Amino acid sequence: MNDTISIQEALVYVMVIMSAADSSMTDSELSTMGEVAKTLPVFADYDPANVLPAAQRCGERLQAENGLAEVLDLIADTLPVHLFDTGYALAVEVAAADLGVSKEELRILQLLRDRFNLDKLTTAAIERGAIARFKKA
Repeated sequence: MNDTISIQEALVYVMVIMSAADSSMTDSELSTMGEVAKTLPVFADYDPANVLPAAQRCGERLQAENGLAEVLDLIADTLPVHLFDTGYALAVEVAAADLGVSKEELRILQLLRDRFNLDKLTTAAIERGAIARFKKA
């Protein structure tokens, strides 16, 4: 497989591993992924129609032996350091999309925090923002 992906594809991979963490990609998670690719400035030059093919490529990579570790390495090698918090924020958005975070999703968040070397204050702020956005009336 090709070991070079775009920054945007790396961000799609982040969202895919979060969505797939609990072995079920919900409609709300998929909707969040599509909406993110349509609206965030980091995806300005990215065709949202590429999200599904990128997600499929990520899924194929995940099926390989040591797939998760290799995908995490690829993401970290592709993203510039200044987008590590953006990647983490997208993971949190996907995790929060179905209004519940599983232990498997928490584990992926921990792996991303460690891989991106994000500090506790940054991750707490990102997580708190998601909690506020996804509250029900």
